[in-house]
Amino acid sequence: MRSWWWGGTIGLGSFLLFSVEPMAAKQLLPVLGGSSAVWLTCLCFFQVMLLVAYGYAYWLRAGMTVRRASGVHLAVLGVGVVSLVAATRGAVMGSAAHPAVAIFMTLLLSIGVPFFLLGTTTPLLQAWFALREQRAVPYGWFALSNLSSLLALLAYPLWIEPHLTLRTQRLVWAVGFAVYAVLCGVLTLRMRGVEAVAELGFAAIVTKVPIGRRVLWFVLAAVGAVQLASVTSHLTANVAAIPLLWVVPLVVYLTSFVLAFEFAGLYRRWLVMRVLAVLLASLGYLLSKTGVGLPIQLAIAFFVAELFVACWFLHAELYALRPVGSRAATEFYLVLAAGGAAGTFFVAIVSPLVFRANYDVPLAFALTAAAALAVTWESGWQQRMLWGVGTALTCVLLVALRVQSGHDALVRVRNFYGTLTVRETHTPAQAVTARMLVHGSIQHGLQWFADEYRRRPMSYYAEDSGAGLAVQYCCGERPRKIGVIGLGAGTMAAYGRAGDVIEFYEINPAVERVARETFTYMRDAEMAGAKVSVVAGDARISLAGQAPQGFDVLVVDAFSGDAIPVHLLTTEAMTLYRRHLAAGWVMAFHVSNQYLRLPPVIARLAEAQGMTAREVESVGRAAQGTFDASWVLVSEREAFFAVPEVERAITPVSGRAALWTDDYSSLLPLVRWERR
Repeated sequence: MRSWWWGGTIGLGSFLLFSVEPMAAKQLLPVLGGSSAVWLTCLCFFQVMLLVAYGYAYWLRAGMTVRRASGVHLAVLGVGVVSLVAATRGAVMGSAAHPAVAIFMTLLLSIGVPFFLLGTTTPLLQAWFALREQRAVPYGWFALSNLSSLLALLAYPLWIEPHLTLRTQRLVWAVGFAVYAVLCGVLTLRMRGVEAVAELGFAAIVTKVPIGRRVLWFVLAAVGAVQLASVTSHLTANVAAIPLLWVVPLVVYLTSFVLAFEFAGLYRRWLVMRVLAVLLASLGYLLSKTGVGLPIQLAIAFFVAELFVACWFLHAELYALRPVGSRAATEFYLVLAAGGAAGTFFVAIVSPLVFRANYDVPLAFALTAAAALAVTWESGWQQRMLWGVGTALTCVLLVALRVQSGHDALVRVRNFYGTLTVRETHTPAQAVTARMLVHGSIQHGLQWFADEYRRRPMSYYAEDSGAGLAVQYCCGERPRKIGVIGLGAGTMAAYGRAGDVIEFYEINPAVERVARETFTYMRDAEMAGAKVSVVAGDARISLAGQAPQGFDVLVVDAFSGDAIPVHLLTTEAMTLYRRHLAAGWVMAFHVSNQYLRLPPVIARLAEAQGMTAREVESVGRAAQGTFDASWVLVSEREAFFAVPEVERAITPVSGRAALWTDDYSSLLPLVRWERR
C-alpha cells in the first residue's frame, strides 16, 4: 500500500505540471499577439525547466547523502509554497519587443519555482522509492506520470477552459500544488530514516553506461522533441494558435511515452518502422506540392499520425536502452531532459534566427530517418539501405523546399512572429507585375503595379468588402480618421485621400519594413494627401496607452496564421475600441477563416455593448485581384446600416456564442470541421 502514496504523488505532480502549461501560455497571448510561437517558446521554457529539475534530482541522488538531500528538498518545497503568491498572478514581464525574453521572464517569475519542483517529482521519487524499498527502479511510474499529464492536457480544452475563468484556474491550481507539496514533504521526511548503507543494496547497482549509449539517449530524446515542436508549429501556424491545437500534439507525444515505458510488449520494431517509412514518404511528398491543401480533419490526422508513430519508435528505443540502478536512472532522465530541451530550443529559438523560411517539419523528418538509421545499423544491410535512402531523400526534400521557397520570392523574412514572403510574378497579364505577401501559407496582401490597378484595394479589401463599405460610406466627403489593427501589405491605405488620417497598429516589426519597401499603398496614399503612420507593438497595449483617437472607422484585421488573435475579441478589447471610436461610427472585423466561424463571437460582443453586428460576404474576382472575404460590421449608428449600398450587402449574423472576456474564451465550439 505504501507504493500508492509514492505513485499518487507522482501522478498528482504530473497532472499539475501539464495543466499549468496551457494555462500559463494562454495568459501571455494578449501581450504577444496570439502567435503560435508563443506556445513553442513556452514549450521551450518548460523543457529547459525540466532539464534543470532533472539535473537537481541527479545532484540530490548522486551528490550527497540521503539525509542531507531530503533536508535540502524540504527547504526547496517550502520556497515553492511561498512562491504560490506569484504563481497565481497573471502579469506579463517584459514587452513584445523581445518576445522570447518576455516569455521566459514571465514564466520564470510566475510559475518557475513550482514548475521546477513538479518537474523533479518523477525522477527523484522513483530513485528514492527504489532506494528505500531495495527494489529496481519502477520505470512504470514514468508511464503513470505521462498518463497523468495526458489527462491534464485533455481536460484543459475539453473541460477546464470552457468552464473556468483564468483566475479560477490559477486559484484551483495553487490549491492543488499546496496538496502536492504536503504529500511530497511527507515522503521526503520518510527518506530521512533511510541509512546510507542502503545505497549499497540492489537499488543502487550501477552499470557503467557506454558513452555511445548516452549519446543515443540524447539523440532519440532530441529528435522526439523536434518532432513535437515542428508539428505543433505547422498546425498552429496554419490553423490557429489555440490551446486545442497546442494540446493535440503534446497529448500524442505523451501517449507515445506511456506506450513505450508501460506497454513495451506492444512495440514491434519491424511494423512501427515500416509504417513510419510510409508516413514520412507520404507527408514529404505532400510538403513538396505547394498549393495542395487538405480538410482540417485530414491535415491534423496525417501530421498527428506521423508524430505518434515517430515518437513511439523513438521512445520505445529509448526504453530499450534504459539503465537498471537508481543512481543511473537519474542520469538517464537527466540526459533525456537535455535532449528534449535541446530539440525544442532548436525549433523555437534557433530555427527562426538561422533560417529565412520555415523548414522545421522536413528537418524533423530528416532527423527521424537519421535516428532510425543509427538505431537499426546493427540489424543488417537491408535496414541500413532502407534508412540510408530515407535519410538521403528527406535531405533532398529539404534542398528542394529551399529552392522552391526561393522561386519568385522577392523577400523572405523569418522572426518570432513567423515567416513573411513577398512573391513577385507577372501574371495575370493585366497586372504587369504582381506582388503578394504571404505569412506562413496564408495570403495577407496583394498589389498589381499596372497604372490602373496600382492604387486599387485588392485581396480581402475590395470596395464591396466589409472594410470597403465601412470606409466609403461612413463619412461622406469629409476627411476621415481610420484605425487599422494589422498592417499586412498596407492595403487599407489605398482608400486614403487628401486630409485622411490612417493609423496602423502592427506587432511584427518586419511587416512595416516589408510593406514600405515592397508595396506602394502607403507611399501612394501619402502622395495623395493622406497622413499614414504605423504604431509598433500589440494593438491593445498601444491603444490602452493612447488618448481617445476618435476613429471614424476601426478595422480589426490582425491575423495569427489563419485566425484573429483571441485577445482582440474580448469584452475588454471591445470596450477599448469604443473608447477610441468617434460617437456612433463603425468597426469592421475581418473574419475570413477556413477553420473557425467567428461572427457569432463578435455579434455577442456587440450585443453586450448595445451595438448592432452585421455580416458581409464578398465574392472574389480573380480578374480584379480580389478574394472571397468575410467581414462583420459593428456600429450603434443604424443610419449607417440603412445606406442602400450597405443595406444590400449585409445579413444578420447567425448562431450564438458565449461572451468572451480576457478571463474566459473557448474556440472549440467555433471549429469548422469541413474546410471551406
